[in-house]
Amino acid sequence: MMSGGDQEPGHYYVGIDVGTGSVRAALVDQRGILLAFAERPIKKWEPQFNHHEQSSEDIWAACCHVTKNLRETCWDKAGHFFDLPDFLSWKATGVTARSLCSLVCKWTYSAEKGWDDSFWKMIGLEDLIGDNYSKIGNLVLPPGTSLGSGLTPEAAKELGLPPGIAVAASLIDAHAGGLGVIGADVRGYGLVCEEQPVTSRLAVICGTSSCHMGISKDPIFVPGVWGPYFSAMVPGFWLNEGGQSVTGKLIDHMVQSHAAFPELQAKATARCQSIYAYLNSHLDLIKKAQPVGFLTVDLHVWPDFHGNRSPLADLTLKGMVTGLTLSQGLDDLAILYLATVQAIAFGTRFIIEAMQTAGHSLSTLFLCGGLSKNPLFVQMHADITGMPVVLSQEVESVLVGAAVLGACASGDFTSVQEAMARMSKVGKVVFPRREDKKYYDKKYQVFLKMVEHQKEYSAIMNGN
Repeated sequence: MMSGGDQEPGHYYVGIDVGTGSVRAALVDQRGILLAFAERPIKKWEPQFNHHEQSSEDIWAACCHVTKNLRETCWDKAGHFFDLPDFLSWKATGVTARSLCSLVCKWTYSAEKGWDDSFWKMIGLEDLIGDNYSKIGNLVLPPGTSLGSGLTPEAAKELGLPPGIAVAASLIDAHAGGLGVIGADVRGYGLVCEEQPVTSRLAVICGTSSCHMGISKDPIFVPGVWGPYFSAMVPGFWLNEGGQSVTGKLIDHMVQSHAAFPELQAKATARCQSIYAYLNSHLDLIKKAQPVGFLTVDLHVWPDFHGNRSPLADLTLKGMVTGLTLSQGLDDLAILYLATVQAIAFGTRFIIEAMQTAGHSLSTLFLCGGLSKNPLFVQMHADITGMPVVLSQEVESVLVGAAVLGACASGDFTSVQEAMARMSKVGKVVFPRREDKKYYDKKYQVFLKMVEHQKEYSAIMNGN
């Protein structure tokens, strides 16, 4: 195999030529320059004179061999493969240690057993096993652990900070949000979780998509929910992570694709309001004497417009809306927006029920992220799940969670749990309207029926 000179960053292409006697492959850049070349002979059989045979399996194996050889040229030069949080830690400190959070949640690492050689062999990346996994991490630290000697002089200069400041082993963003809310001191708010362990709390980080973070002392396996991951968010606890693929993005899609959206934009701008603040106030106007949630008695949404992550783990599922009419006015847009918000809350209830069935004992929601700023979204989650919702004093809980890690790394706190309790503050508590429970129980029955019906439709269309 030969390789060209220094390669500039860009897009590269692989060309494969299957000839009579060999398979050849080349790595070519956008200028058409051949950067690397590999060749492997193909076996040939001659069972009798003038009869020639070749094996399709052998040809495929040769294709795989030459392609791997090419990969090893854009591949062998890599010193390390990082998840983004670990890359940033490395840039700040020069330390190649990985966060337990990144490796357990994203890289199939086991907090108890470490790396699994058989997995990397099975997917054809056995070369990563070499040198005790040095390229993907052989020093794995719990979130909040101080890394090396802190900020390097170079990083300190670029960040405008003094050298040597402690830098913590990191968390994935959603996990940092969970850390920023789940440990708040709730005394004095009349919450049942005040007398319960932290495992009774579910952190919901809700923005473009949503993550549902629940912790437990022992591992709990929940069908359709990721985990359990040990010490991936709160040290010493197992983490289960549910999720909804689109939440904020779905609300935007439903509102912005409606015929009345230009009218909504104009009226919201005239009042110097966001479109969602205007929609919330408009719903209050049209609800009359009934609770606002009752406006959707004939309109129902199944929210999996981008597949279902939890608890069904079915990427083939589609969104559904039932109860549409010919009307396209602002009232209809507002009610469709409400039905979408409710559908997302029903999705959270669906995830909670799966977690409860598997062994979690949950009583209180802790919300953070952009959607937690929307009072309708928060109230619907309380009403539909039947659980109180705790909102943080600081809306940017992901940043608070990241700061909790830094506080631990600095040595100012003895544990992540202590820092969580001291630095996470309750801003507001929203309680469910118990008098509306019967209505939402009925809508939840419809919600579950919708996905049953979708599966039936699919079976009909895909049947013989």
